Amino acid sequence: MSKLRARRRKDRRPAPGAVPGTLMVPADAPKPVIRVMDFSPGHVSEKTLASAREVVEYLTDATSSVTWVDVQGLGEREVLEELAQIFRLHRLALADVVNVLQRPKVESYAEHLFVIARMAMLTPSGELSAEQLSLFLGRNFVLTFQETYGDCLDPVRERIRTGTGLVRGSGADYLAYAILDAITDQYFPVVEALGDRIENLEDQVLRSPTPQALRKVYELKRELLSVRRGIWPQRDAINALVRDESGLIGREVQVYLRDCYDHAVQIIDVTETLRELTTGLLDVYLSAVANRTNEVMKVLTVVTTVFIPLTFLAGVYGMNFDVMPELKWRYGYLAIWVVMAAIGAGLLVCFARRGWLRSQAFLEGKKDGEAKR
Repeated sequence: MSKLRARRRKDRRPAPGAVPGTLMVPADAPKPVIRVMDFSPGHVSEKTLASAREVVEYLTDATSSVTWVDVQGLGEREVLEELAQIFRLHRLALADVVNVLQRPKVESYAEHLFVIARMAMLTPSGELSAEQLSLFLGRNFVLTFQETYGDCLDPVRERIRTGTGLVRGSGADYLAYAILDAITDQYFPVVEALGDRIENLEDQVLRSPTPQALRKVYELKRELLSVRRGIWPQRDAINALVRDESGLIGREVQVYLRDCYDHAVQIIDVTETLRELTTGLLDVYLSAVANRTNEVMKVLTVVTTVFIPLTFLAGVYGMNFDVMPELKWRYGYLAIWVVMAAIGAGLLVCFARRGWLRSQAFLEGKKDGEAKR
């Protein structure tokens, strides 16, 4: 983890011993943008509010409409505290909204349910991006807080605008389900993209086991761990909503939440499989490096073995003795070259017949070809 990321995480946590409910608003956090969607079976209205106080008119409306207040950006403490006062949010719940990196969970209060979920998306460059989404479910409203601008909830908004599905004719509990379902299903393209990267990385590790490939393997392991840390407790949070007895979630919506829970379980299974494949990539990398080292050592061993007898002959005839039978021989120099060349060629032929001069990749390819025949 980079030093910048570690510093940002430290800035988002209250100091040890701080007053419970302390809000840690980062200086670089985006300014809040408040969007409201108010809908019923016969109408829908959408508006970006200039101030938090404008939310009151939607909550005091005599109609039986459902109001979705979506706050993107947590950069102004005053706006957040005003919304907390309007919706009667507990101070500790507001602190969990602002002090992000919370574990997905469900908490029940007197007038609403508080849900924290992790929303995972892929950036245009293919990197994993995760942020916290905080959701408050009341009788006729859903209030969501997001860290930054942009999310994966546009399909839900489009269903509200067009009246597709059951969301317009249902209550706030179904809207909360639709939001959680969209967040959960967004993990599917994320894990699929990570799976594609693992397949591409397998070929790269086999062809070229370089330190860059090893770094990519560790990056994948870290991203899969982030996915696991997000979806695993989120599954438990959805299960808690299925069993909720506060009366804010109807029986019919709990049936839909069971399907959402099943999706979370599927994602966990896929994530665990990908983590095992990534761990296997490390073994493949080490094996590929060992095979490459063995190929190099084999070449060096062959060269050394060929030159050992030649070095022996050169050492024998390099001794400074006056009486040696071949020293005065006219063809002695030519003869020793012939003998040394014959020894070297003989050793190479012997190694070739045993298959020691062929690479492991060649032998494996030959075996595969014979198996296909």
